[in-house]
Amino acid sequence: MLKRQISEQLIAFTGASPSVFHAVENIAVRLKNQGYTQLYEEQAWNVSPRGKYFVTRNGSSLLAFRLHGGEVQSEVRPFNIAAAHSDVPCFKVKFDPAIQSGPYTRLSVERYGGMNMSTWMDRPLSVAGRVICQTENGTAIKLINIDRDLLMMPNAPVHLHKTDGKSYNPAVDTVPLFGMGNKDGFMKLIAEAAGVEVERILGTDLFLYNRMPGSIWGESEEFVSCRGLDDLQCTFACTEAFLSPDCSDNPASTPVLAIFDNEEVGNGTRQGAASPFLWDVIRRLYKGHSEAEIRQAMAASFLLSCDNAHAVHPNHGGLADVIHRCYLNGGIAIKHNAGQKYITDGISEAYIKLLCAQADVPWQYYSNPADVAGGSTLGNTAATRNSLLAADIGIPQLAMHSSYETTGAEDTWNAVQMLTKFFSTGYHPVGGDRYEVV
Repeated sequence: MLKRQISEQLIAFTGASPSVFHAVENIAVRLKNQGYTQLYEEQAWNVSPRGKYFVTRNGSSLLAFRLHGGEVQSEVRPFNIAAAHSDVPCFKVKFDPAIQSGPYTRLSVERYGGMNMSTWMDRPLSVAGRVICQTENGTAIKLINIDRDLLMMPNAPVHLHKTDGKSYNPAVDTVPLFGMGNKDGFMKLIAEAAGVEVERILGTDLFLYNRMPGSIWGESEEFVSCRGLDDLQCTFACTEAFLSPDCSDNPASTPVLAIFDNEEVGNGTRQGAASPFLWDVIRRLYKGHSEAEIRQAMAASFLLSCDNAHAVHPNHGGLADVIHRCYLNGGIAIKHNAGQKYITDGISEAYIKLLCAQADVPWQYYSNPADVAGGSTLGNTAATRNSLLAADIGIPQLAMHSSYETTGAEDTWNAVQMLTKFFSTGYHPVGGDRYEVV
């Protein structure tokens, strides 16, 4: 029953997070409800022992941490950092995007990240994101979600347009249909959702999302499908574990929840894993210590990069590696890649296996076939900014980068259990590459 409840909560989280900004706002609300204080980068910080805090950047990335019970400025403890990304592949709506085509009104959009474009066709879509509005004292940011079926990308009829169904031109085929005959209707709708006049809208960051509701299905309800599993599933699991009452009240390492934006487009933004966001926060947290002391603590820290992994496809088993084959409901995927697409090495792999054993959850290997370069994630990117041991893990899924994806009904549960154990322990080097789990 608990595993089903976790799956239902995952579906609720993805459904309430139609944009990256909504996802981070939902996490921030949960943190506040559990006694976390929000800090702001442009203001001075005054933190206390056993304090619970979080910081956001751009409204799309978030760092949360719990301080130890001693004097904050007297000891820099190592960090146990679980990181995931808040963004998903989708379509970004351009500003004032209406296109008039005869009686039809369409919207000009562009791809955000790599995606399986065919999965966006012939299904109800809508728009969510943020609107920047002019006020009497400057500007205000408002999150909006047009919570109804609003758009469609209709396929061309097979009788008139021969295609294999997999080759789509984003400038032609995936231009969504909005209405008929009212070129100004879209911006008016956005202004109404934001509660302002159209003339007061100064900027927008709006994205399309799939309106199909999440589902638990299969012969024994062993599958879960919804939008945004890559990587909202890991984001959800990291948050659940970080806030779990089963976490140690005063662990040997400082627990850190790190949610970064823009992984799907390379991490290279001020709110991405390639930014100094993590270092900026830790440096300010321990402002009374030298950089050498902080880097010493970082060297004894551990980064767990959490991003979903490819499960063996039931119809395309030949796409998977011959040996390292992940299956739904088969356990945590430990990712390896000799070309360093993933950061896991033998030492960090061993730590993950110990955590899985302590949490009583299974694990499995994932690696790309030797002739496939494969994708990367945020582990190596974050670790180049912050020198610490790290591993890449994932939750197995099908249809990655589709508008509607599938995972196993036990997979989120497994991830939450292992991550809870991670936040309750500490990876402590004891000389060279030897370490203890305390």
